[in-house]
Amino acid sequence: MDKIISKLNITQNVTLITLANIPINNKSIAEIFTSLADADINVDMISQTSPLKGKINICFTLQDDVLFNAIQTLGTYKKQIPSLRIDVNSNNTKLSLYDENMKYKPGIAAKTMVILSEADIDIKMITTSEIDISYLIYASDEEKAIQSLKKIIKD
Repeated sequence: MDKIISKLNITQNVTLITLANIPINNKSIAEIFTSLADADINVDMISQTSPLKGKINICFTLQDDVLFNAIQTLGTYKKQIPSLRIDVNSNNTKLSLYDENMKYKPGIAAKTMVILSEADIDIKMITTSEIDISYLIYASDEEKAIQSLKKIIKD
């Protein structure tokens, strides 16, 4: 198999937070992320659903060790947004695949998804850029995922 990835970065102890039923309001969304930043909480892998019936869901990741502070910070928005649901899923690993040439090679996401699928690894979240694909997986699947992806990582 072609070596199509230059670098694999692994981030352990990652929590996935989903904020569900947020009314479409850019000011509120900005306030939420500003309050997390003000609480010295670094977020990563941000993803937003398309609007449906005037509401969106936003998912993001953060390190497990700041989860308590994040929940306290996010809890303050329950009064402003009564429909807000905060779902928490901890004990995950983020795998980030990097290669400068990804932007010129179609199908890298598909190939990596096939590899993970064939290894029976559940993907909880995916974020991308032109040169990076990040997968959030169960921590228990980390070693199996790394071994599966090694066949496409350049030495």
